[in-house]
Amino acid sequence: MTAMAKMAILTGLAATIGVPQAQADTLKTMNDVGTALTNCWTPPADTDGSSVTLSFSFKRDGSLIGPPRATAVNVKGDKAAAKAFSDAAIAGVTKCLPLDFAPALAEGIAGSVYTMKFTSPKP
Repeated sequence: MTAMAKMAILTGLAATIGVPQAQADTLKTMNDVGTALTNCWTPPADTDGSSVTLSFSFKRDGSLIGPPRATAVNVKGDKAAAKAFSDAAIAGVTKCLPLDFAPALAEGIAGSVYTMKFTSPKP
């Protein structure tokens, strides 16, 4: 799977917010990774329709190579609101770590740059 296809999968998955819960199963696909990360995130209150895109890279052990970086932020309000929204998405990602990758996924995921868009649901 190409890096562009992986980014598209993660971006598409982040459009739906799951209920936060502990990761229970080994992650076998990029779809599983996106779902796990989305389930760990809780958007700040009163941010309906806001979004942030994060860029990050994994190690084979399910941890990150470095901290996630916000690459695009679309939040109503001031810079503090945008920072709070970005920080919440970053906290959601780091709360899930380390992810438990299946061996085949760990082999292919390590070192690639991924982007994931976190979007707060509209009312």
